[in-house]
Amino acid sequence: MSATTKKSKEDYIVDYISSLSTIEEAMEPYKDQRRDLRKQYNDNGWLTAQDIRTAVKAFRLMKQEVDFDELRETYRTLRGNVGPELEE
Repeated sequence: MSATTKKSKEDYIVDYISSLSTIEEAMEPYKDQRRDLRKQYNDNGWLTAQDIRTAVKAFRLMKQEVDFDELRETYRTLRGNVGPELEE
């Protein structure tokens, strides 16, 4: 393709998939480390699978800079519409 030839949408899709594949391959060792970390904490009895899921959810919320007071109020409001109020 010469410098003056315009790429088609299909060309961009192929380029995108190629780049995405490269990134996914580069990420794989980190995914393995994350799995190993989870397994280590579970195998040693430090945290249960549920504890780990909860910690990951908290981590994701912290990354998003969620206002926890607002989240709590929203949760209580929603919970009140479908079940008993939460205790303090």
